[in-house]
Amino acid sequence: MSNQQGQGLLLKREFNAPRELVFKVWTDPEHFGKWWGPKGASLDVVKMDVRPGGVFLGCQKSADGQYVMWGKYTYQEVQAPEKLVWVQSFSDEEGNIIRAPFDPNWPLEILNILTLEEQEGKTLLTLQGGPINASAEEQAAFDAMSPMVAQGFEGTFEQLENHLASQQ
Repeated sequence: MSNQQGQGLLLKREFNAPRELVFKVWTDPEHFGKWWGPKGASLDVVKMDVRPGGVFLGCQKSADGQYVMWGKYTYQEVQAPEKLVWVQSFSDEEGNIIRAPFDPNWPLEILNILTLEEQEGKTLLTLQGGPINASAEEQAAFDAMSPMVAQGFEGTFEQLENHLASQQ
């Protein structure tokens, strides 16, 4: 995975929940759709096959129902309960990779590496992400959006925190 230029995204957050539970809510469709995505958005999980080579397909709708975006992940590595690696893309409802609706230069593929470390009953989550096989324009578009993406994740992680609390 050394074909990554820029430093990409690096997010860390501690969750007051055991690592097994945190891993479960990232990999179980019953849980994933309840917290993943921007605040106020809803996620419809159409398919979620969490194994190397397996695929996630989901449809995200904005709170007002105006925006509908499909996403596809192809899982590369699954090591319960400590690591999950997937390539994320925008897609159509059939799972064909398409350009992001908001930016023609957004990278087609983004590699995400999630690691979970248990620390005294809590879990330290680290999420690293960045474009793969990206052109200079795509890399620049990703780098320009990184601060907004990181901010978006704050809301997502807040929803994750609330969901984890409801499960304990």
